Amino acid sequence: MQFNHYGGTGAFLAAALLNTVDFTPPELERVLTEHEMTSRKLTGAQARALAAWVDGVRPVFGETDTRRQIRLVNELLAGATTSVRVSTHDGYDPHLHYITGTDDPVARISATVAGGLAVALCGAGGSRLGRCGRDGCATVYVDTSRNGRRRFCSLACANRVNVAAHRARTHAG
Repeated sequence: MQFNHYGGTGAFLAAALLNTVDFTPPELERVLTEHEMTSRKLTGAQARALAAWVDGVRPVFGETDTRRQIRLVNELLAGATTSVRVSTHDGYDPHLHYITGTDDPVARISATVAGGLAVALCGAGGSRLGRCGRDGCATVYVDTSRNGRRRFCSLACANRVNVAAHRARTHAG
C-alpha cells in the first residue's frame, strides 16, 4: 500500500509519536526530523502539550468499528485544523496543508497528524492503522503490506506469539 508524501507523513508520524516513550524536546526533534516536519523545535512546555495531544490519537489505531474510528479522526481534525489548502512548495506536487497562519509547532504537528490519519483512513481504510496483536505490546503501525493483513508491529512480536502457540500445542498434545 502506498501513501502520498504528505498524507503518509502524517500517518507515519502519528505512529512514531505514539511509539515514542521519551517526549523530551531533543527526542521529539529527532522524530520530527525523521518524518520531514519543518516545525520541529519544541520547548519543554510544547513537548508536554504535544504528548498530551498524542494520547488522544491512540484510540484511532487498532479500532475495528469504522464509525467510531471516523468519529475519532473527525474530532482530531476539528481540534487541529484551521483550514485546508492545496499547496505546492519546495518542489512537491500539489498536496494538502491542514493548517495556515500559525508558527506554533504543536498546532502544525497536530494538524499534520490529524490530516494524515484522515488521508490514510479515506484512502486505504481504517484497518491499515493497526495495533500490535501481541499481548503486552502497545506498539502501533501503519500497514503498508500488499494484502493489508498485518497483525504485529514486528517480526519479533509475530515470532513470540507463534512460538508461544506452538509450545502450548506441544504441551497440550
